[in-house]
Amino acid sequence: MLILALLTLVLHGLLAGLFYAFSMSVMPGLNAIEPAQAETAMRSVNRKILNPWLFLVFLGSPVAALVAGLLAGGAAAGWFLAAAGVGFAGSFLVTAAVNVPMNNALDAGTMGWKDYSRRWTAWNTLRAVASTVSLALVGVAIGAL
Repeated sequence: MLILALLTLVLHGLLAGLFYAFSMSVMPGLNAIEPAQAETAMRSVNRKILNPWLFLVFLGSPVAALVAGLLAGGAAAGWFLAAAGVGFAGSFLVTAAVNVPMNNALDAGTMGWKDYSRRWTAWNTLRAVASTVSLALVGVAIGAL
């Protein structure tokens, strides 16, 4: 159980860090260059980020927390399940409902950088906050084991 719990912690930490880094450095960096260049760079990032390592972290975080919650006993189970729920709602659902459609609009040229960047970053920051809350919940769960 401890190995699963630590794996869950690491996955959540990686995901929170990924979203945080985008909101705090990648997007401000892209906003500092010409909009056409930012669009080109973000299209490239959006294509390259779709790889097995992202999917492992992105999908693995809530799944690992769910499995840990189902296997853990006592209070730890509830904390792991809460982490799974927050991570699923705040990361997976937001990504599917908002960020991916915006990425597709940017790729298709139907959304300009100014509208894309402001809105995408706001929703990404929500993903960062939700992932950080999930990370903290996993930490509390480990303490309750």
